[in-house]
Amino acid sequence: MADPDTGRPALARILDVARRLAAPLDLREMLSVVIDAGRDVLDAERGTVFLHDAAARELFVEAATGIESFRFPADKGIAGECARTRRVVNVPDCYADPRFNPEADLKTGYRTRALIAVPLVGLEGELVGVMQFLNPERGRFDEGDEEIATALASQAAVAIQRARLAEERLLRIRLEKEMALAREIQLGILPKRLPDVKGYEIATHFRPAGQTGGDIFDVVEGRAGEGLVLFLADATGHGIAPALSVTQARAMIRLGLSFTSDLDELLDRVNRQLESDLGSDKFITAFLGRLDPSFHMVDYRSPGQGPIIHFEAATGAWRKLDASTLPLGIMEDLPVKPRDPIALLPGDVLALLTDGFFEARDGSGEFFGVDRVGAAIAAAAARPASDILSAVVEEAERFSGGAEPQDDVTGILVKRKAAAG
Repeated sequence: MADPDTGRPALARILDVARRLAAPLDLREMLSVVIDAGRDVLDAERGTVFLHDAAARELFVEAATGIESFRFPADKGIAGECARTRRVVNVPDCYADPRFNPEADLKTGYRTRALIAVPLVGLEGELVGVMQFLNPERGRFDEGDEEIATALASQAAVAIQRARLAEERLLRIRLEKEMALAREIQLGILPKRLPDVKGYEIATHFRPAGQTGGDIFDVVEGRAGEGLVLFLADATGHGIAPALSVTQARAMIRLGLSFTSDLDELLDRVNRQLESDLGSDKFITAFLGRLDPSFHMVDYRSPGQGPIIHFEAATGAWRKLDASTLPLGIMEDLPVKPRDPIALLPGDVLALLTDGFFEARDGSGEFFGVDRVGAAIAAAAARPASDILSAVVEEAERFSGGAEPQDDVTGILVKRKAAAG
């Protein structure tokens, strides 16, 4: 088969196309080159490249002549048979073939008379897609066209595969940059310096399971005479979306504190907004408390956040306090369950910890658990607050064999200093 304009054999034209495909092109440009080349060497009216989505088991259109993008099961129709058998399918009369689906013709007004479908098989036998061309000038595709189309497909498959890998790499680099920026922003809003409260020591820990975390904490000095506000939150999931959710909650708490010191009113406002903003399967567990260093009491609300660990120095024992109501964002009106304030005597420790502490696992899948957390706090209770929290972190890491945490590990630990003498 020769080119009527130049006299060059089809093989020379395919080699020319191969040189063009070797150039650095993005995926859409690459697909356009393949389609234009196929139409040229086969003298076809139209061409389409169906890419293969292995995960979804579908073929989909990114580029085509005269049709819009769409998807369909990878085993359906003529293109599906070509993908399944990985063999050329040459149909001389489409409307006489029961495999042909005329839906595209009906939508566009175009009439498909003949078509050829060629599998695109890349490196290591990977199915890249199917290349399809319609209505050659001679009326039907012959064996020579099949050979030419197969030669073109072998070049095109590797080129498309390369372009897709390059596109995925660029997307991964872009995502990594965005995640790094999100992490920088999240770390930037955490307290740079903890308030100095007479008679108390405060320590914090924050280690996200990924670049960004679904946990956050805040320690805020209240207005004159209003003590110290403690806030800990844990959103469902990992990644940017949960990080944005807890960052939003923390911002609303900060803003709300400038208008009200009432914990119930503050949580109600935050909950209503989150219920409106979060999806039906999303929520945030939180602890919101106020430490009064004059009376040594912690008034608190814990929607979904628990257990809370209270070590009592006088007895050398610890107790756990459960959540006081449902997590934030689940329903508009939270059921309120009144809780007595926590009294902190000299040497007492209050630990506010997210799930990452309790759900650290050993090699057999056993959780570190509440009892081990409580025991670690009790064993280190005589030490400074920062050392106590570090001891819990170290015990959890030792238990899990140093494995990377599967959940964010965040905590606030408050210790009332022991009485002098």
